[in-house]
Amino acid sequence: MISIMRSGAQNKEMAERPCCKTLVAEHFRVFLICLLAVMALTITGCATVGPNYERIEAQAPAAWHTELQGGVSVGQTTAAELADWWTVLQDSQLASLEERAITGNLDLKEAQARIREARAMRGVSQAGLFPTLAAEAVASKSGSSASSGTGAERDVYAVGFDAGWELDIFGGVKRSVEAAQANLEVAQEDQHDLLVSLLAEVALNYVEVRSYQSRLEVSRANISTQQESYDLNRSRQQAGIIGELAVQESLRILETSRSLLPTLETGLEAAKNRLALLLGELPGQLHEELEIKHPLPSLPISIVVGIPAETLRRRPDVRRAERNVALQTARIGVATADLYPKFRLFGSLGLEALSVGDLFQATSKTWGIGPAASWKVFDAGAVRRNIEAQNARHEQALIQYESTVLRALEDVENALFAYAKEQARRDSLNKAAVAAERAEALAREQYQAGLVNFNNVLDAQRSLLVLRDELVRSEAAIISNLIRLYKALGGGWISAMTDQELGQAETP
Repeated sequence: MISIMRSGAQNKEMAERPCCKTLVAEHFRVFLICLLAVMALTITGCATVGPNYERIEAQAPAAWHTELQGGVSVGQTTAAELADWWTVLQDSQLASLEERAITGNLDLKEAQARIREARAMRGVSQAGLFPTLAAEAVASKSGSSASSGTGAERDVYAVGFDAGWELDIFGGVKRSVEAAQANLEVAQEDQHDLLVSLLAEVALNYVEVRSYQSRLEVSRANISTQQESYDLNRSRQQAGIIGELAVQESLRILETSRSLLPTLETGLEAAKNRLALLLGELPGQLHEELEIKHPLPSLPISIVVGIPAETLRRRPDVRRAERNVALQTARIGVATADLYPKFRLFGSLGLEALSVGDLFQATSKTWGIGPAASWKVFDAGAVRRNIEAQNARHEQALIQYESTVLRALEDVENALFAYAKEQARRDSLNKAAVAAERAEALAREQYQAGLVNFNNVLDAQRSLLVLRDELVRSEAAIISNLIRLYKALGGGWISAMTDQELGQAETP
């Protein structure tokens, strides 16, 4: 009877004791309330160490130094007008190639992957602002030494949650988020800068293809004329009218002209293959598409460029350099935060027992909560040296920004000057070519009439060949200089932007 009564008392005590699940829920609720309270205090009361970034503006001249000529004028331009600048050349095939390059270029795809990487790393940095919670389950078996202990074996089973949160009292984590955001923006501007270069390179190589085709056509036309001169001289020699010297001279200039064809054909082949590479296609894949000769793209009657300050705001390389300054500024704060102590709130809640059957009993609960602090008392000056290094990198970023601004202005000035002067050169070459054609025709007539020797004809044909070739090259150079001008103005990268991003690009 006594044992029965004792058992009943024990059962009553167990019935009055709260169940394990209730205890776990209550402790977990208390832990969450404490955690949220500390989070609120930290968010509202933390200080952010390190300098705050203030956006820098480039010191741009009020106007371009180069005198605007050749149809170029200063006016109000929008980002959208530069988005698809190649349409001013009125070449549908070029427009198609540009669109395919935007979607197919491998370097551009790699840049897009770098943006995704930077965006993911920003998320990693942002995660440092929040607490962590980990679940753990352990089943272990251990035995003590028979010489120094009991030699007994025991099993331990445990399940639970561990939570921790590093309190960003001094803003080191916040600065790391700022740095990650700036790094993402640097990657985005890298992609934009690559896009500007890509679209310009596609256009330049396309012009080079058409230029080589035109030069080959000119060379073959000249060879045809020189073949006629050689045939004429050979028949005149056979008739005893002239000597062998004129025949050999005409043969020399004919074969010299033929020797130029392989060089031009090699250049054409390389330009086609390079164009295929820019589009992310196999070498030779564009040959059939570009086989039919087309004239060089047309030049626009007039071109409007913005003021220097407007150009600097749109140049991706300048924007990237500015974002790099912001990145290095944030990193100073990250390094400075290491001077101060770090505070951490930790907590754990779980169950632990020597057998699986007892694991979920009320007596198996374990819990812990509390703050922790750590502070580097001595590090031989490593933290301060790191701050000095970050300040030096910030200084380098500022210098690189100033250098990028100067290079951007130089690019535009050179492109403006080259575009105008090449047009003047083309006009002179055109007049010279007309005169050379007339001189060559007169020399041929006078030679056939026996008034001059064949050297006059040779000189006239040689001059005509050079001038015609130079004229084609000059026309291609004008278009290429226009392409370089649009590249210098930062044209093209906005073509891949959304409407929202386009509006942001318009904002100074």
